[in-house]
Amino acid sequence: MTMTYGRYCDELLSQTRALCAVLTTGDLSGRVPTCPDWTLGELATHVGQAHRWMTHIVRTRATAEVAEADVPDIAGPGTSDAAALTAWLGETASSAADALRAAGPGTPVWTWSGDRHTDFWARRMTHETAVHRADACGAAGIPFTLAPDVAVDTIDEWLDIVSSPELQAHDPRLRELRERAGCTLRLHATDAPDDLGAEWLIELGADGIGWRRGHAAASVALRGPLTDVALALCRRLPPTSGRVEVVGDAELLDYWLARTSFE
Repeated sequence: MTMTYGRYCDELLSQTRALCAVLTTGDLSGRVPTCPDWTLGELATHVGQAHRWMTHIVRTRATAEVAEADVPDIAGPGTSDAAALTAWLGETASSAADALRAAGPGTPVWTWSGDRHTDFWARRMTHETAVHRADACGAAGIPFTLAPDVAVDTIDEWLDIVSSPELQAHDPRLRELRERAGCTLRLHATDAPDDLGAEWLIELGADGIGWRRGHAAASVALRGPLTDVALALCRRLPPTSGRVEVVGDAELLDYWLARTSFE
């Protein structure tokens, strides 16, 4: 992790406020190009529901998965009134941050990952909100950017998720990547400060996925501004957009992206 537990709590609030600002200018009934099954209002409701679900898990110190039906006020106020939706979303984020701070780092709770602690949720909700803010900005035609340390941790976290044995055991698409054992992918942010070490090497093996920070030759490289590299990795920006550069085996990159998608 490149960020502290407290910084995740702060950033969760910051990303939600920025998302709410988009909702006041965008068309809530318009489709979201990067999440085409949702309108902008539905996307915002999804974010708030994720916050509420996580908050209930943390507050109750749940040791097993919680059904959404058991979470108070998870439905939201509807998707047509921007003022009501932003007020509700802001409250969900405040409650989430408060619950995380009250529990503190290292507190055991249920998660869907191998890390069964509050630290997982603080990090996950931060990036869940940030990436969906990117979706909202795209739908509203508003530029999107991330602070460098947040963008680096967005990439780190996603690589931690897709390389986890728990997720690979349950996702056959990830296991298909083992068919490309010996292949490597490199991510390189061209505008990041040197001290962030914004280069990554992803190694595909017969037993799963490995990754590390650092400069190395690879089968294919994805290069560009840090925010755009993060968006491309999360499938929010096509590699053919012109905002990033693909060097080497472009088909391998497409193969990777098709098997590591995440709503």
